[in-house]
Amino acid sequence: MAPNKSTSTQEIQPVPADEILQVGSDETTPLLGNQNKSTVSPDEPPPESNNDEQTIIVEEVKGFKLWLILFTCWIGVFLGAIDSTIIATLSAPISSEFRSLSVLSWLATAYLISNAACQPISGRLTDIFGRGPGLVFSNIFFAAGNLICGLARDENVMIFGRVIAGIGGGGLMSISTFLGTDLVPLRNRGVIQGIGNICYGSGAMLGGVFGGLVNDNSSWGWRLAFLVQVPPVLVSACLVAYLVRVPPKVSEKSYLARIDFTGAFSLIVFLVLLLLGLNAGGNLVPWISPLPLTTLPLSLVAFVAFIIWESRAKQPVIPVRLLVDRTVFTACMTNLLCCMTNMMALFYVPIYLQSRGYSATDSGLVILFAPIGICICSVGSGLIMKKTGLYGMSNLGLGILAVALQLACVIILTTLNENSPKWPLMIAFLLLGSGQGAMLTVTLLACLAAVDHSHQATVTSATYAFRSVGGTVGITVASAIYQNVLKEQLWGRFGDLPGAADEIHRIRDDLDELKHLPEGWHDGVVASFMEAFRSVWFAMLGLTILGLISVSLMKQHKLHSTLSRSERE
Repeated sequence: MAPNKSTSTQEIQPVPADEILQVGSDETTPLLGNQNKSTVSPDEPPPESNNDEQTIIVEEVKGFKLWLILFTCWIGVFLGAIDSTIIATLSAPISSEFRSLSVLSWLATAYLISNAACQPISGRLTDIFGRGPGLVFSNIFFAAGNLICGLARDENVMIFGRVIAGIGGGGLMSISTFLGTDLVPLRNRGVIQGIGNICYGSGAMLGGVFGGLVNDNSSWGWRLAFLVQVPPVLVSACLVAYLVRVPPKVSEKSYLARIDFTGAFSLIVFLVLLLLGLNAGGNLVPWISPLPLTTLPLSLVAFVAFIIWESRAKQPVIPVRLLVDRTVFTACMTNLLCCMTNMMALFYVPIYLQSRGYSATDSGLVILFAPIGICICSVGSGLIMKKTGLYGMSNLGLGILAVALQLACVIILTTLNENSPKWPLMIAFLLLGSGQGAMLTVTLLACLAAVDHSHQATVTSATYAFRSVGGTVGITVASAIYQNVLKEQLWGRFGDLPGAADEIHRIRDDLDELKHLPEGWHDGVVASFMEAFRSVWFAMLGLTILGLISVSLMKQHKLHSTLSRSERE
């Protein structure tokens, strides 16, 4: 593969910690090509003639030290994933204690928005300040946010704590991925990423269960679920500060001069306004309310401003030209579409089961089949890529196979009705987790292989941004389809009956109302619910097919066996 060229960033061959090798570069210099090298001390500034950044590739870390560093990072990943779903079972007791139902939706939304907003800029910031300081910062913010939540005395402080925890959690997720790529060659990277996906997937699936168990079995109640996360995160911060020694990029310019404040601000504004509008519309307030009608158009303005600015910036937060690359673009779109499908299934299959009389515990047990698939296929796809060095069409199309597994899950969902047994859903979630775990690993490796080593953090940030937006948009799309179809079906069947408006309102807001329906309503209501769910399943089917098309368009790039990505491996 002919490597990408870049005039804004140079790369340096891997060297011991006590010396740095500099490589001359211009438009025609191959990535890490065998050019004339000069050895300088790390304390010496870059040559005066070079105003560009230089990437320092350290020697590959192996053995116990590598696994200790990665395990330290994965502590944060696991806890950050738990924190993203812990509200599923804690929102009710928290809102009850504060006597504020308005806090319910904001507990999850505040974490989601701050988490998604900080991930895309973490790549560029840690390129400048270093992965170690970035991870320490993220751990401290995550611990501080959970401490604030655990000690909160009113809903405003609680929401503020969720925002702070979300900032830290977003950094923990993304920076741990950057660090893995810094320390592990692409050929072996899939296995490491697979294990990281297990930590994330297991944490996300167990978050609600963990929160419920702590709340129900502790005199401290829901507060302990947040406070118990603080000590391990602080220990992780100390270990990271001691162990992580990946140097930042070298430049003559000051730290502040290298930060694209305009680009970072416009990107954060875009994501915050977009996610706020999508979460609020149809959830917190009607779609025609001022909040979504204001935030969504303004998010489009911020996005256009971001694209225009970044296309001209010398050192952008996310180089727009990277997204023009066919593999990067299609991999990011695959993440967007598949994460939409994944979140739609995670939210609406439990509602489907509970509408049929199953308990929340029964629904949770069905979902737990997904982490099994994640564990198997995340690591399995990594091992295949390690052995073959391929991920594309010339290796049976791992990416295509991953999305095909998710497609099989959705096809099973489209066959469900009010009398379907529960076991097909267990198979469906096993397939969903398998496909999602492999897809995340394969698309990330594809993006990393498609760009220069110097852009690994920024392109990883881009994939995380697409995942976050995809998950949020997926929930919003599913909610809009479900509510509108259910409303239409119920009014079509019962709209002419006395008291129909009040009864339909109660049915849409509370599944327990299905146990107290007026005489003659049961069969029609159940049929209405099945039509609403079926519409969601078919929307998922369309999205997954688009994801399959997208992943099939990725190009094959070489997965190098060394951090330097040299030709001699």
